This record gives sequence, C-alpha cells and structure tokens, in this order.
Amino acid sequence: MSESYYRYHVFFCTNQRSNGERCCQNHNSLAMRDYLKKRTKELGLVGHGQIRANTAGCMDRCAKGPVIVVYPEGVWYTWQTQADIDEIISEHLQQGRVVERLRIKN
Repeated sequence: MSESYYRYHVFFCTNQRSNGERCCQNHNSLAMRDYLKKRTKELGLVGHGQIRANTAGCMDRCAKGPVIVVYPEGVWYTWQTQADIDEIISEHLQQGRVVERLRIKN
C-alpha cells in the first residue's frame, strides 16, 4: 500500500447555481478556499506530505452547505465564518482532531 502524497487534501465546493437555488458559492466558498490556502502557506503546512486545498464542483450536499471535505478520512464540514476555517486548520489539519461542532454527519 502506498503512502498518500498529501497528509490532508481539502476540497471546497465552489459551485454557483444560476437559478437562485442554495449553493456553496453563495457563502463565498472560493474566498474561504483562498483564505485556507494562504493561511496554511503562512503556517508552513503546504506541499508534499502536508496539506493541499482545491476547489470542487457540486458535491451534492447543498442543503448542508457551505461544505468542505477533508481526505483521507472523508470528514465533511460546514462553516459560517473565517474563524470556523481557522478552527479546522488548527484542530484537524494541524492536530488531527475532528472539529465535531462543524462536522456534517450523514
């Protein structure tokens, strides 16, 4: 079994629906993805064996959104503020602890 290239791979749903339906981009998900990328870089957490953040199209969790998913565990989160993203960075991405208050349970 091979080792994963990244310790954590974070996907932000950045889907924008044109018909006014609920979607993650209505919550500035692209800006939050950019913030997470900037902050993890500042913390020296980016690159091989560390963290990678990417955009994703619709992940079909609109009713729970905005959403991100962290792999390899497949932990789904919602967030409302930049402070929530900071908590995910410090707890999950740095300490390996799931942030239960933000976790989306099936």
